[in-house]
Amino acid sequence: MLKIRLSMGGVRKRPIYKIVIADSRAARDGRFIEKIGSFNPLLPKDHKERISVEAERVKHWVSKGAKPTLRVSRILGEAQIMPMPKSGNNPLKAVPKKDRKKADETEATKTEAPKTEATKTEAPKTEAPKTEATKTEKTNEETKKD
Repeated sequence: MLKIRLSMGGVRKRPIYKIVIADSRAARDGRFIEKIGSFNPLLPKDHKERISVEAERVKHWVSKGAKPTLRVSRILGEAQIMPMPKSGNNPLKAVPKKDRKKADETEATKTEAPKTEATKTEAPKTEAPKTEATKTEKTNEETKKD
């Protein structure tokens, strides 16, 4: 399967990415079919040279079946070559993992509590088991007296 993805270059703490067409099984910085652009995240967003992409080649490869990764589709959306992908809704993204687990546990207890209450109201106890229980208690008391 063909992917339109980023291939990393540059030096430490100064990344530069190539936008390439590659087989999905190839390594990130490995063999690619064609370089169709570049992306420099260190430049300001309004800078002209931040994103440079050959739009015709992108359209050509998309028509051949190449699928852009999420990050590349966002970059192409910024360059107005493709529509911007729908943003995800992850409200817990900024919360540390330890606190996320605590929040999940509290949500689980909140969701379980109404279910148990609903089952109690749906199935009221009958009188027959209570009378049997009282009979067994009476027999236990009688055996203790003996």
